[in-house]
Amino acid sequence: MLHRGARAAVEFAGSAAFVDGGGDALLRPVLEIDGVQQDLARGTMVWERAAQWLPTFTCTLGDIVVRGTVFAPYGRDADVAGAVYAVGVENRGTTPRRVVVRMTGMLGHRQLRVRTPRPAEDVPRVSCSANALVLLEGSAQPGLVALALGADGDAEVEVQGTGFSLARTLDLAGGGNGHAAFYLAAGPERDGAEATAGVLKRRGWRALLTGTREALQQLEQSTGSDAIDRLINRNLLFAYFYGVARAIDDAHYYLVRTRVPWHGAGVTVRDWDALMWLLPAVQLADTGLARELLLRMCELHAYAPGQGVHYFDGTMFEAGFALEGVAAYPIAVDRYIRDTGDDAIVDEPAIGDALYLASEDIRDRRDRRVPLYSTDVTPSGAPAAQPFTLHANAAVANALDILRRTLDEQTSREVEDPAAVRAAIRRHFAPDRDLKGKLSAAIDLAGQSSAEDEPSASAYWLPLFEAIDRQDSLFRRTVKAIPPTNPMLVRQVARLLGPDGQAVLEWLRRAPLHDGVAAELVDDHGVAVANGGDAALSGLLAATVWYAVHALGVTG
Repeated sequence: MLHRGARAAVEFAGSAAFVDGGGDALLRPVLEIDGVQQDLARGTMVWERAAQWLPTFTCTLGDIVVRGTVFAPYGRDADVAGAVYAVGVENRGTTPRRVVVRMTGMLGHRQLRVRTPRPAEDVPRVSCSANALVLLEGSAQPGLVALALGADGDAEVEVQGTGFSLARTLDLAGGGNGHAAFYLAAGPERDGAEATAGVLKRRGWRALLTGTREALQQLEQSTGSDAIDRLINRNLLFAYFYGVARAIDDAHYYLVRTRVPWHGAGVTVRDWDALMWLLPAVQLADTGLARELLLRMCELHAYAPGQGVHYFDGTMFEAGFALEGVAAYPIAVDRYIRDTGDDAIVDEPAIGDALYLASEDIRDRRDRRVPLYSTDVTPSGAPAAQPFTLHANAAVANALDILRRTLDEQTSREVEDPAAVRAAIRRHFAPDRDLKGKLSAAIDLAGQSSAEDEPSASAYWLPLFEAIDRQDSLFRRTVKAIPPTNPMLVRQVARLLGPDGQAVLEWLRRAPLHDGVAAELVDDHGVAVANGGDAALSGLLAATVWYAVHALGVTG
């Protein structure tokens, strides 16, 4: 759960070793058939994903078939802070059977995490409420988050220390079936968690599941290829739910790099990652949410555009000026208007302030003699090899083009001509009179240059910023000189815009990644090596694949 007051994620687990799958589980289903406890893992268990997202399993234990679905309710009438574990049991035999579906667990660990975990200093507390709910919280007051666990019917509740169980008994005739569901609700404190559990129970798991399935289907994109659709939608949904969250204490939306607990960037965020990686994917699926997120970014982060890494509430986390972060604001606003037709968004005060601030910050970074602009770090936060980078100036030219037609008439006259910036890019980043030359990645305007393509700021992106045509021989020579293999997945995604886009799409379609979603580092086969579950990068992957297929005609 995201907590605005703590500027951190608050995580509940059965054990401190949960990231590696060790220790006790926070929640674990257990089945008893006629008094004999069964090990679900020893049955014939098959996991699948319904609607490209919802984890479901089927397990056969003799003549008993168990089906389970785990989901967080989502949709117009199902957007509740919690989760549901629904279990269906079918008796395929002729003999009546008594099946006990028990949800057991242990609150063994709680932690706060911005990037690294810090254990909660108070002890966990597990209790049973008057409404037969198991309450999970900390002993210190006021607490940050509390959880409430309840069942969909009469249940036997046991609490021992920090361990607990809820049991539902199903009497199944031969050929009969039954269901049991368990609701896990979250709130800023125990009373709120109890109230949310009551809402989940009142709406019922069937209605919640139906509403969630229907809402997920509305988010899905189609290209005409099932394999490519799976790649896009898996990563799009992951970005949608793991890069965006409502804080448990103020119910506002925030953008983060990712909510998975094993990614090094944690719940911090850069302007570029939020506006150019996450937002385009959200915009594909949900323009209403995209509008709200664009406004939130401008309200919280645009006071210091491009200045570095921020906590998700806009507070500075790590300073380091990235010129692309400034350019991202006008580019994101323009893309939103172009894709939705909602040009009224520029009348929002937060949007207007962001555009004027971006214009001022870009102007401050202009060289005194040449219409090129300097940066300190690349979008990844790595120090720029030279002050003037190719990628940053291409993004700035695109931003200037937008600012000249967006700002008021007087201010727009003072904005640099983007054509002059693009001409300066060709003049200064390409060797003079070299017909076989290629663009440098970074220069200092004093004769020094760097040819090494930085993965987060690759030359492959230049056509997207209208800095150069994809068919231009200078662009093709430049990108062909870039080594095709690199452990950074963002480089592979960028290659979709280059001459080898079809081969790259085929590689991505087959790459295992991190259970099908983006990882910051991958091997040559596309297997995640480090920082798996990168929600922002998943957004970039989904949006770029969609663009490559629909706009560029790339097939794979």
